[in-house]
Amino acid sequence: MAQIVRFRLDMAAEDRVVELREILRKEGIRVPTELPTVTFAAAAQIPALARVELTEALMSLSLPSLWLATLGSVAGHDDDLVLSAIVDTELLAVHSAVHDALAGKVKSPFGSYLPGAWLPHVVLAHERPAEAFALLHPIRPVRAAIEGVEIADTRDGTSEPLFA
Repeated sequence: MAQIVRFRLDMAAEDRVVELREILRKEGIRVPTELPTVTFAAAAQIPALARVELTEALMSLSLPSLWLATLGSVAGHDDDLVLSAIVDTELLAVHSAVHDALAGKVKSPFGSYLPGAWLPHVVLAHERPAEAFALLHPIRPVRAAIEGVEIADTRDGTSEPLFA
């Protein structure tokens, strides 16, 4: 499918998202098995040069904390329930920096992750979103610090840390 730029969350935030997924799993709702991350960009291929430039760009930035606070859905994934982040100018600036570093260097960027279309989120459930929503609402926001950034390959499950 793709190579993705994903931001890893701090352990407390990971644990809280996993707890929310466990509530749903106990009700027979299919949930993701991988640790929760937030995808900032995706493309068919992110070559080595783009990875170097992305790492350099991110090292010069202060990565914001995320407030994962809204239950909802994302376009094209009608069966998923997600916990999306509150979008502020600091988060948008980091997202733009990611895409500036990758611009013209990646093969087939995915439009849903481009500036103006992107909704930062973690997936909570892969089915029965209305039922999952009812089980979790009202949601207590999850504050998530960024612990690292990596490139993950969705075809083979490998990942390469850019920095931690």
